[in-house]
Amino acid sequence: MKAIIPVAGVGSMLRPHTHTQPKALVPVAGKPILAHIIDSLVEGGIREFILVIGYLGDKIEKYVAKTYPQLNVEYVLQEPRNGLGHAIWLTQSKLAGEREVLIVLGDTIVNVDLPAFLASELSVLGVKKVDTPGSFGVAEVDAQGMIKKLVEKPKIPKSNLALVGIYKIADVPLLFSSLEYLMSGNGLQASEYQLTDALMRMIEQGAKMKTMQVINWYDCGKKETLLEANAILLNRHGYKNTAYPQFPGTIIIPPVSIGADCKIQASIIGPNVAIGDNTSIRYSIIQNSIIGSFSELENAVLNQSIIGNDTSLKGMSQSLNIGDNTEINFNRQ
Repeated sequence: MKAIIPVAGVGSMLRPHTHTQPKALVPVAGKPILAHIIDSLVEGGIREFILVIGYLGDKIEKYVAKTYPQLNVEYVLQEPRNGLGHAIWLTQSKLAGEREVLIVLGDTIVNVDLPAFLASELSVLGVKKVDTPGSFGVAEVDAQGMIKKLVEKPKIPKSNLALVGIYKIADVPLLFSSLEYLMSGNGLQASEYQLTDALMRMIEQGAKMKTMQVINWYDCGKKETLLEANAILLNRHGYKNTAYPQFPGTIIIPPVSIGADCKIQASIIGPNVAIGDNTSIRYSIIQNSIIGSFSELENAVLNQSIIGNDTSLKGMSQSLNIGDNTEINFNRQ
């Protein structure tokens, strides 16, 4: 079975970090969002991927080629970006002869029983109960647990089962005929074609779909949720038990992820901190933050902050959201 991962979005909610890198490559808990997704799918037996790229797509191609040379990965360019339904529709030529397909959104990390998910004879959509269903696509189910209706961001939700961005489709030809129906002038909403509408069209054509509750769901689409995902994943992945290098005059409070060739001196790091490779930190206190690679921090006190790659930061105490290739110096001259 092939997996489609749409990663064409510009990531406007994660500006300024996505000015210089695609959202899927923004790091969380020590590696890019896309790596968390691909690693989980490979562990579940998936070896063939279709990535729908757009904004800064060349960086995604380079990263995947370097990190996953053993995988069979094809690319489809989405330009213009007319929604998730449009992104999936563009992959049709790559799925000729396929009966089933897995779709996983490129800005969401989902923990699910993947073998059970893939083994379903019916189409199955990952869901999670939420407090604000009007912000998501939602599934309404009948007494037998079968999906009877799918609605994208309903004004008056009749269900709190949010679609979390993982879909196993058991009838690829029907999926694409339903997408074609939308593309033919029946489904444009605010310049976008919604995958939810195509799935609802499949149900109207007789397709049977069910839901499966996911174990965990980490939305990495904006600063607050990215930092929350970083903390949760650090606590899950065993970083509390890591034997950290001995940095002079430094206290490490787990969980913390520290990249290769970092230099840390006279600082307090943690909890819930992820630091990229080749970063230098001196006389600083950092907690609940993500620090990019090849950055330099000195006399900084940071909490709930995201610092991009190749960044220089000296002398401050704040909550920041700073992109790549930035230099800030708050020291008095």
